[in-house]
Amino acid sequence: MIYDVIGDIHGHADKLKGLLDKLGYKMTQHETLNISYYQPPPNHRAIFIGDLIDRGPHEIETLQLVFAMLDAGVADALMGNHEYNALAYATVDDMAEPTHGKLKYLRSHNQTHTHQHQAFLDEIPFGSEAHNYWLTRFYELPLWIETEHACFVHACWDVDSMAVLKPYLTEDNRLTFEALQRSSQKHSPEYDALERVLKGVEVALPEGTSFTDKDGAVRHRMRVKWWQQPLQGERIVDIARAARSDLAQIPQQARVEDLSFELLTDKPIFVGHYWLNGEPEPLSPQVVCTDYSVAGQGHMTAYRFDTQQPLPLCSDNFIQYKPSAITPE
Repeated sequence: MIYDVIGDIHGHADKLKGLLDKLGYKMTQHETLNISYYQPPPNHRAIFIGDLIDRGPHEIETLQLVFAMLDAGVADALMGNHEYNALAYATVDDMAEPTHGKLKYLRSHNQTHTHQHQAFLDEIPFGSEAHNYWLTRFYELPLWIETEHACFVHACWDVDSMAVLKPYLTEDNRLTFEALQRSSQKHSPEYDALERVLKGVEVALPEGTSFTDKDGAVRHRMRVKWWQQPLQGERIVDIARAARSDLAQIPQQARVEDLSFELLTDKPIFVGHYWLNGEPEPLSPQVVCTDYSVAGQGHMTAYRFDTQQPLPLCSDNFIQYKPSAITPE
């Protein structure tokens, strides 16, 4: 079996179609479901790594393309933090009292959160029939998938965090309503576990240290390259996943002092989420990221993983769709 692991799409259906064409997938009519879907080449299966929505110009078309492949049984798709956020944004917090008569949602409707979700809401209005339909379908997306040959998750393969979440998930690692409620309560074990799985590993900065990110928010924690082992005792600036301007605000000798994370599998791990740039290559001998900033200046990216030859992970197995530049007349 060959898994075509497809990176974050963020509503860019045109680029997704370009990548699927390049991978040799063919638009086909399903005989019994009466749907059109992209059929993979023989012995291939697509795995979408999450973040199907937000930021892009073709939100509905993207969802239709991906879920048609799921319905046809030729693909799997993981939940990304943007699908999770969409559910939390639309779900009332059962543990909170209304404020001034207004319902409180699991993800607040503040300016920042609404702006991040605006492309989706522009096409699929809040509370509409279409909105309710797609939210229901998001619940079908598992938080992680593990096969005999590999592990697939949106941001981080952390078995300890998965163990915290597992009692509230379905047998195949899908969110339940209770899981959504629990994992949306800040500072709860379930919240911290969900953050790890869908957003990555962060470390606390030394007391009195912070940085201001590009959006003007003051941060006291910094995301790190969990695929680099070991992390404990390393300089934060050496393992941080951050812009140079952010790193410049961190003391050079500040080190990781208290991080509870260990990579507890020998299988290849596939992730998205990290907005990489440049020519694609594995993050480590064990970890591949297929998110190459399609919603920015990057390209729609896949990794072709052959279960008969799983290792070594190799740059040659990346495939990108790069739209041809149009020359003005």
